[in-house]
Amino acid sequence: MNEHTSREDTAGRPLEKQEISALIARDVPRGSYVNLGIGQPTLVADHLPADAGVVLHTENGMLHMGPAAHGDQIDPDLTNAGKIPVTERPGASYFHHADSFAMMRGGHLDVCVLGAFQVSAAGDLANWHTGEPDAIPAVGGAMDLAIGAKKVYVMMTLFTKTGAPKLVPRCTYPLTGLGCVDRVYSDLAVLDITPQGVTVRETFGISVDELAGRLDLPLLTTQT
Repeated sequence: MNEHTSREDTAGRPLEKQEISALIARDVPRGSYVNLGIGQPTLVADHLPADAGVVLHTENGMLHMGPAAHGDQIDPDLTNAGKIPVTERPGASYFHHADSFAMMRGGHLDVCVLGAFQVSAAGDLANWHTGEPDAIPAVGGAMDLAIGAKKVYVMMTLFTKTGAPKLVPRCTYPLTGLGCVDRVYSDLAVLDITPQGVTVRETFGISVDELAGRLDLPLLTTQT
């Protein structure tokens, strides 16, 4: 959308993860080559219609991935990078892991969708380690995707279970990439990370003023 839109009156609640996934699928440009990160971002595949003109790439070596597989569709040899059984679209192809990473690092992906522990107001991304002594680091291809994709979308809840913001002035967790995030899709808002600042595109069950009060950073809207 080109204007800030609040769904406060129509929804009155935060979005569920399937609804966030549907928003991302809506906004992926036709003709894009897209990678969906491990975890919740893989749900976006379930909301892309067959005629969306979007080619899904997996880092374990597949193009034209389809939605998640269920029941008789499940082939144990056909999975995404998160080991979730998936289907294939017409024209699907398979290739070596090294070739897949060459696509990621070579700037051939238009969009990637990643999860995050933190995103900074400058678009820095922290999504592989919390830095806690007992935490298990999980780099995978996140660093390659964050820097190699032309656009980086983050899908996450805007606050932790304890209420701490995940969109922050400055990341305190180990970084995945610097200045790489273009947009954040969350349960409470869709926000663009721009040189001018964090810009609100849509809110869900909360006003911009209320959201700004919970975040320790200024928010712009597309109306300003």
